[in-house]
Amino acid sequence: MWHSYTASTVGSAVGSGALPLVAVTTLHASTLQVTMLAALSGIAGALILLPLGARIDAGRKRPVMIASDLVRFAALLSVPAAALTGLLTYPQLVVVGVVQTAGTMIFMAASGAHLKWLLPPGDRAEGNARLESVFWLAQSAGPPAGGVLIGWFGGTATLAVDAVSYLVSAAWIRRIRRPEPLPAVRATTAPAPAAAAVPAAAVPAAGTPAAGGPAAGAPARAATGRLAELTAGWRYLLGHPDLRTLFWNSLLFGGPVMLTSPLLAVLMLRELQLPPWQYGLALGVPCLGAVLGARLAPAFTRRWGMRRMLLLFGVLRAPWLLMLPLTPAGTAGLLVILVAESGLLFAAGCFNPSFATFRMAVTDDRVMARVVAAWSIGSKTAQPAFIAAGGLLAAATSTRLAIGVAGAFCLGSAALLPWRRAASPAGDTLSPAPG
Repeated sequence: MWHSYTASTVGSAVGSGALPLVAVTTLHASTLQVTMLAALSGIAGALILLPLGARIDAGRKRPVMIASDLVRFAALLSVPAAALTGLLTYPQLVVVGVVQTAGTMIFMAASGAHLKWLLPPGDRAEGNARLESVFWLAQSAGPPAGGVLIGWFGGTATLAVDAVSYLVSAAWIRRIRRPEPLPAVRATTAPAPAAAAVPAAAVPAAGTPAAGGPAAGAPARAATGRLAELTAGWRYLLGHPDLRTLFWNSLLFGGPVMLTSPLLAVLMLRELQLPPWQYGLALGVPCLGAVLGARLAPAFTRRWGMRRMLLLFGVLRAPWLLMLPLTPAGTAGLLVILVAESGLLFAAGCFNPSFATFRMAVTDDRVMARVVAAWSIGSKTAQPAFIAAGGLLAAATSTRLAIGVAGAFCLGSAALLPWRRAASPAGDTLSPAPG
């Protein structure tokens, strides 16, 4: 599992931003087309994932992971193949972007549930920390390597590398020796939090026939059952007090962080007039802070417990973006950006493995994939909205003001942590899984 994740993560880091790059350099797409490429991928990917969550929960996870890898391999490889033959079109890039995003979200939903089954509770913090370290190491080294490949072979070269990484990932998943059992129960029996229970007024009194007789009531019951399957992950997530709070926290933190990504390029390259290599340095070096945080997270968790980890680093990751609007020109400005980004990513590197471990602990196995899917859908729809809003605000006011507003939202995310939940006697968990 670890080798599979490493292969696909490194490939994705090398190929990050490749689809927009190909759209601009090969197809000469407009700014609107490039923007829509990212937006359509996220929205369509979320719509594809939504009805599949119940099926992922109800079946074996490994075949789903392998299939999503193979589909992404074929989709990405079609771009350099079409480019070589002169048949590449913008609609093909849109389809590839949708397939890649949907495949990634499906893989995450299946792998999150599968990882919970593979790892005993005592090993989950260490396992999640290792995955987090791999992600940030790939982010620090992958984009520069991708830039070299683009310089040598053109924009589609990194897409070929990314495609092959999915094939390698699928091969590693097939090599997992431990047999995967079928889920103990079907997804339709998954528990719902008490807050999502059907109101009593909606349940007919005993002995009261359904309107139109049994035959008329059957389609309605079937439709209700399908709706319950589709929404089980959302009902569980929003019905669990701590998961609900952390979900809103993740949106209010992750959205503004993504908002600043394109604006930071404008700030550094246009307003501060820093050279491109310093911009690349500002993207890569802070990732090492996240690697350090992920490495230290298991030791911190053993020392302080899960609750303190989530609260402490949920607060410590929040204020750093407020430094960016104050960035001066020259080398001092680069140092300010490096410190701000490194501090944010170090705290995030500590927070993320602890959160992933906590989510595994409090989520019922029967809805694990759907809860992960719901989380992905929320992120994939909220982040583009923040990015678009940030662009509009920067255009109407200034880049620094838009980044400052993003920093204020990030700071406000600290209020949306599970402050009011009582810790367990051991101090390692917050509230138990609802049942």
